[in-house]
Amino acid sequence: VEALLEARPPVFSFVFGIPRPQILEECRRRSIVTVGAATSVAEAVALERAGVDVVVATGMEAGGHRPSFLARAEDSLVGSFALTQLVARRVEVPVIAAGGIVCGRGIRAALTLGAGAAQLGTAFLACEESGASNLHRAQLFGEEAQHTVLTRAFTGRLARGLENRFTREWHSQLAQVAPYPMQSWFVSQLKAACAASGRSDLVSLWGGQIAPNLEHRSATTLMNSLIEELSV
Repeated sequence: VEALLEARPPVFSFVFGIPRPQILEECRRRSIVTVGAATSVAEAVALERAGVDVVVATGMEAGGHRPSFLARAEDSLVGSFALTQLVARRVEVPVIAAGGIVCGRGIRAALTLGAGAAQLGTAFLACEESGASNLHRAQLFGEEAQHTVLTRAFTGRLARGLENRFTREWHSQLAQVAPYPMQSWFVSQLKAACAASGRSDLVSLWGGQIAPNLEHRSATTLMNSLIEELSV
C-alpha cells in the first residue's frame, strides 16, 4: 500500500473487500480515484459509504474470481445487467458494468441500463498482448469456451473458468478444498509441469460465459472495433 501511494497512480482498483479508511483517505488526499468491485447491492452500498469513488457491478457471467466480500460468493450470483440496474438506482457514485461484455453492443446495453462505463475482461485476456498462455488463448476461441464453470477447486475462492478434467474430478470433492489461498498454492505446483507438456486439463483457464462470442486476437483490433461500434 505504501508503494502504491508513493507511485500515485491515477486510479486504484481493488477486489475482495474495502481498504481501511486511512488508505482511502490517503488516496483522496493524493487525488487517486478508488474503484471497488461489488457482486451485490449490499456490497455496492458498503463501498459507497466507505467513500470509494466508483463501483464495479460484477455479474456472475464474468470470468475469474468472484470478488464477493459480505456474503458467500455462491449466495451472490446476480447477472451483470440485473446487478447494474439494481446498483445504479441505489448508489450515487458512478457504476461500471462488468461481466458478459465483449463488444460495443454489450457496452451500449450497459450504458442504457444505468452504468457510466463498462469493463471487459475475457475479451482482453484472449488478446496476444495478455499474460495468458498460447494454449489458454486458443481454448478461449475453441469449443471449450462454450462450457465454463464456477469452482473453488483451483484456488479455494469461487471463480469462473473453462471446464476441464480438474474441475470435473473435484466437483464431488469440494469439501476437501483447502481455504484460499492455500488451495491456490497446492495447485500452482502443477502449472509448470502442465505448461512443459502442453496440457490444459489440470490448470485454471479463466474465462467468462460470453467467450464463444470472442472475435479479436489483438488489443489494437479489439479497441478499434469497440470504438467503431460505439460511434455508429
